[in-house]
Amino acid sequence: MESSEEEDDFPSIETITPQSKIDSVHQSLTEKGIRKLCCELLDLKDAVENMCGDMRTKYLAFLRISEEAVEMEHELVELRKHISSQGIVVQDLMAGLVREMDEWKRSTGDADDSDNSQVSDPLADELTDPKSEFLEKIDLLLAEHNVDAALDAMDAEERNNSELKGSVEMSSYKSAFMERKVLLEDQLLRIAKQPSVSVAELKHALSGLVRIGKGPSAHQLLLKFYATSLHRRIEAFLPSCSTCPNTFPATLSKLVFSNISLAAKESAAMFGDNPAYSSKVVQWAEREVEYLVRLVKENASPSETVSALRAASVCLQDCLNYCKVLERQGLILSKLFLVLFRPYVEEALELNFRRARRVVFDLNETDEALEPSSDFVAVLSEFAIASDTTMTDCSIRFMQIVQDILEQLTHLVVLHFGESVLTRILQLYDKYIDFLIKALPGHADEDGLPELQDNTILARAETDSEQLALLGAAFTILDELLPKSLVKVWNLQIENDGGEGDSSAAMISSSAPELKEWKRHMVQSFDKLRNYFCLQFVLSFIYSREGLTRLDALIYLTETPDDSNLPSLPFQALFSKLQQLAIIAGDVLLGKEKLQKILLARLTETVIIWLSNEQEFWSAFEDESTPLQLSGLQQLILDMNFTVEIARFAGYPFKVVQNHASVVINRAMNIFSSRGISPQSKLPKTEWFTEAAKSAINRLLMGSEDASEPEEYDCEEDGHIVLPEISDDEHSDSLETSSLSTMDSFESFASASMADLESPSFTDSES
Repeated sequence: MESSEEEDDFPSIETITPQSKIDSVHQSLTEKGIRKLCCELLDLKDAVENMCGDMRTKYLAFLRISEEAVEMEHELVELRKHISSQGIVVQDLMAGLVREMDEWKRSTGDADDSDNSQVSDPLADELTDPKSEFLEKIDLLLAEHNVDAALDAMDAEERNNSELKGSVEMSSYKSAFMERKVLLEDQLLRIAKQPSVSVAELKHALSGLVRIGKGPSAHQLLLKFYATSLHRRIEAFLPSCSTCPNTFPATLSKLVFSNISLAAKESAAMFGDNPAYSSKVVQWAEREVEYLVRLVKENASPSETVSALRAASVCLQDCLNYCKVLERQGLILSKLFLVLFRPYVEEALELNFRRARRVVFDLNETDEALEPSSDFVAVLSEFAIASDTTMTDCSIRFMQIVQDILEQLTHLVVLHFGESVLTRILQLYDKYIDFLIKALPGHADEDGLPELQDNTILARAETDSEQLALLGAAFTILDELLPKSLVKVWNLQIENDGGEGDSSAAMISSSAPELKEWKRHMVQSFDKLRNYFCLQFVLSFIYSREGLTRLDALIYLTETPDDSNLPSLPFQALFSKLQQLAIIAGDVLLGKEKLQKILLARLTETVIIWLSNEQEFWSAFEDESTPLQLSGLQQLILDMNFTVEIARFAGYPFKVVQNHASVVINRAMNIFSSRGISPQSKLPKTEWFTEAAKSAINRLLMGSEDASEPEEYDCEEDGHIVLPEISDDEHSDSLETSSLSTMDSFESFASASMADLESPSFTDSES
């Protein structure tokens, strides 16, 4: 009957009509046949539903049977305990019965009692055997999972029974004792390995393992417990890392190092200062530190973001502080952490500075994370009036991105990676200087920076004011803004907040040697921009549009000087251009007197350096077919002294100019001496040249015939250019003229073409 019912509930496969048969039949079936087919399909559907219902019913029955099996297992355990307790009761009853029988026999004094007692003695001896009683007691305690009592009993037995000492041969009792000791160890291990075991229960179980001589296993379980606990807490925290990308490493490092500290303390408390256990703790702690570093790398933001740099800085700061605390517990982890974490910090620094190059030099790149600093914008925007706003934006971006990076660094990051940070700032500043040089006239377009996009068009700084604004922005960053930012990060004390360049001077005087070296390289980088400007400025009036030099040796070889004791025309023009440039610099570089003096002194120095290295100039002197005139040598010496006095008169550093002028004078006098001409006996004394140069400056300043037209420079009958005095009312008019634009003999620096710059280059002997 059952089989027939099952066949009704689960029809065989033969009763199911295949799809191919349906396709072949239903095309020729009538409506009646189709209805019959539908009925069969409905019956099949009902059969499937019945089968699913039966499956659910049988599954529930299976679950019910499983629960009953678990309950039965518990009942069997309880029954086993009950049987053990009943066995103890039976043993107690038998022992009591034996005692009662002994007392009864002694009281009756029956002679046959001795025989009966002899019969009962074997049973009494068996029941009162202390070894058997002890083993049964241990079995009972182990069955009840009373590990404390079992442990105490076994410790006492092992101390008191000489048969259990290590040197004694293995007996049946000792073998049984060791078997029960293994059972006790298994129970302690099961307690320690439970996932939900508490710290108190774990310590209790591990203490038991130590008492039975299983210290290595106990120590391994202790470290495993703390590792499991740590990983469980970290897994619970990791999903929230994305909500706090800057500070999550602080939480992770606290979790890891606090866990290491607790494990080390518990290990020392339970196992003492045993070197074997201490080395295990160190090895385990090193693995956890490696795990921490891997987690920080995997969950941090992309390395090129500021968040990643901040996360790395916070992690390094906190971890090294924790490592310092752990050193008191004998754990030295700082070196390992630095070795593991250094590549990540270096990567974050490198990628952030690459991003900085894109933001600064790619004018189409934007970084919304940058917050404009009012200090930077206010200081650097002063140069936007005199220059293109694009270049000013570049300078502001430079300081914003550098300041943003520096703000992410912590004290210990600066301590360990400060030199690397300074090197990258230097590289970025050097790229920035190259970017500014590209904006100056005379720079070839093919020398552009790779960071610039193909469609980036830089506006040339054509006028003197625009070029001075570029120099002013670069110098302000070097001498004022960057030192202030570094002072905050490097925790340096500035003793004097007043005056120009005080922050820079204080930083250099109180900083580490790497800061001083960095400052020196930064100044050298700025000198590239300054020297390029000075070179192009000098070449613009030394060479004409046709590429011909105006500072020609023929001035000193063929022309006969008059008695006016004035410098030659090119040096008069130099004085005029320097004075006009000083007026423009006074407005554009307002408050930057240091830069003004350095710049204008370098211009006078550049002229003499060019003259000293111009081989074509000296070839004319060294040509033996060309006659030499002492008057020409006198004029050359006067021109050199005049150049030195320009620097001295304007308050510029003149020692370097004086040294270069001496080189030119000595070379010229040596040429005359090689021709057999003794110039020392026929030339005026040195004081005469100095006084003549000073007098020439005064005459050029006061010798104008028409001071109402400052842009017109009249020539006296002797052909010397006279520079009129410029009053305060005419000051603004003079700013509109960046150089001697109205003079036929000298074009302005702003109008210098590329042809003017294709002249023989000269090198600075100092550089």
